[in-house]
Amino acid sequence: MNTERLRDAVARVLIVDDEKDLLDLLELALSRMGLGVGRAGTVKEALRQLDSKKYNLCLTDMRLPDGDGLEVVNHVAAHHAEVPVAVITAHGNMENAISVLKAGAFDYLSKPVALDQLRALVKAALKLPQSPAPSTPDGGLGAEPVLLGKSPAMEAVRGLIERVARSQAPVHISGESGSGKELAARLIVEKSARRGQPFIAVNCGAIPETLMESEFFGYRKGSFTGADRDRDGFFQAADGGTLFLDEVADLPLSMQVKLLRAIQEKKVRKVGDTQEEPVDVRIISATHRSLAELVQQGKFRQDLYYRLNVIALHMPALRELRDDIADIARQLLARLRGDVAIEFAPEALELLRQYDFPGNVRELENLIERALALCNGGKITPDDLNLTVPDDNKTAGTGTAASKYSLPDYLDRVERRAILRALQQTGFNRTAAARLLGVTFRTLRYRMERLGITEKEDGQGGEA
Repeated sequence: MNTERLRDAVARVLIVDDEKDLLDLLELALSRMGLGVGRAGTVKEALRQLDSKKYNLCLTDMRLPDGDGLEVVNHVAAHHAEVPVAVITAHGNMENAISVLKAGAFDYLSKPVALDQLRALVKAALKLPQSPAPSTPDGGLGAEPVLLGKSPAMEAVRGLIERVARSQAPVHISGESGSGKELAARLIVEKSARRGQPFIAVNCGAIPETLMESEFFGYRKGSFTGADRDRDGFFQAADGGTLFLDEVADLPLSMQVKLLRAIQEKKVRKVGDTQEEPVDVRIISATHRSLAELVQQGKFRQDLYYRLNVIALHMPALRELRDDIADIARQLLARLRGDVAIEFAPEALELLRQYDFPGNVRELENLIERALALCNGGKITPDDLNLTVPDDNKTAGTGTAASKYSLPDYLDRVERRAILRALQQTGFNRTAAARLLGVTFRTLRYRMERLGITEKEDGQGGEA
């Protein structure tokens, strides 16, 4: 058999193994896919070929006479970053698989090599984008997702996303609610070989425990009451693409065992079926809780934790990006306002910068939407934001609403303004104003008396 089928018109694959029978099998399978094939039996020969010839993919065994596959992975990462490298590991040796994925391997195959999995891996690897696709500023539907912010923390996140996008390794994204975990997951996919393939997002905390197995793996007709037809699960729906497991910490232990097997074996069995079916799915998980702490508490399986947390990505909270807040707010406002000419007053941007944002970017977006509905005169002011900033966060001399008023006074001021606006809109009809404010007439009358609001006021929202 010709060991060098390397033509310029075809993609080239270097296979590295000291077992001649396996090399012959791999070469035959790859040649039938129309690929050029090069062979090497040692680490030294593999590195020589990688440095002297152009390859589009490297597939290496883990155990070699003069070293191991990790040396090949490290060499490719350092000198040929554009070439995806996959590793063949001994069956069931997940420690080796995880170590090479952490080192930057694209994916792994277990011995004995299943040809259908080999073909799926090769097709995915050879579709890897050679350079990132251009981004769009709005990150809307049909556009590539965009992470806003220029701080070092966010630049580090972007850099890690670029690297992990070239791998098939499972990624676990941690971070507070609203910090952009799903956005990061989608960005990884958009920069990967799985772009354009299914992206199935699953909220693990929203599925009843009794339905989890059938929802994840599907079921056969008649397998339980109400199963009147065959149905695919999340894994089958994501075949060829990505399964995003949001709030994965909420999975019960019984389901964690089944999920671990599906990830390790790359096969699933529908409820009521006797046969397993192969699935090609990349797993990205996320949670706002600490999986490491849950492992220590016995609430999350350690083996599943190591399998999901091959590559860890942490999304910083918005309060950690204070220098970015004004810029992020402006970009969100530009998207939300449409063609309407509205901007932030400088004091409003300063108030946003001081606020802690427990709901992170999601809260900021909701806050801007509300302010757009309340503002007058083309500017969003501190009063439109209706925020209270803790004393520790205040900047002296800013002159913002939050720094001028104590909390009770500030809340009274906001309440007074809302009541006066409602009265103005209803022609000072207190019954209609109470309905507009969502309170009873008695409650409105009490609050007007407490705040000293009388019918003689003009209702323009001025301060008393």
